Amino acid sequence: MSDLKNKQIIDNLKNSSWEELYVLTEHWTSDLEFYRDDLRFLHHLTEKYFMWISKSENLEVVRELKNGLFNLKVTVNDLLDKVREHRIQVGQMVENLNKVDASIIQSHHEHLEEGIREFVKSFRANRKEVFKITEYIIDSERLEQIMDS
Repeated sequence: MSDLKNKQIIDNLKNSSWEELYVLTEHWTSDLEFYRDDLRFLHHLTEKYFMWISKSENLEVVRELKNGLFNLKVTVNDLLDKVREHRIQVGQMVENLNKVDASIIQSHHEHLEEGIREFVKSFRANRKEVFKITEYIIDSERLEQIMDS
């Protein structure tokens, strides 16, 4: 099923104009900047609320969570750089079609699209995990404080 979807995306890409691809790269940039900002929020959330953790097992979970957020931050920044560079290349194709470079740029576009798709999948899973763990830790830490009172 995934191969069929990828084939459809590639076919659509080959039928797209350079102008359409350029607009798509603008959307990618906007989306990736949103994800980058959301990662900042998630990092802030972990810093603000997890500093009160007293259980060592919760501290380890948070360390792993923060490592995941850091890796996503590195990935989103890398993707943003690549999309910006790619956008320039696509813009040059809009201005002056060079058939020699066209297939290379289309291939690069496909790889970027796949990279973004994988990033979004990882981001969503990580974000869900942040909220799930946050809820668990707040509840478990609060319960222990109540029991100690």
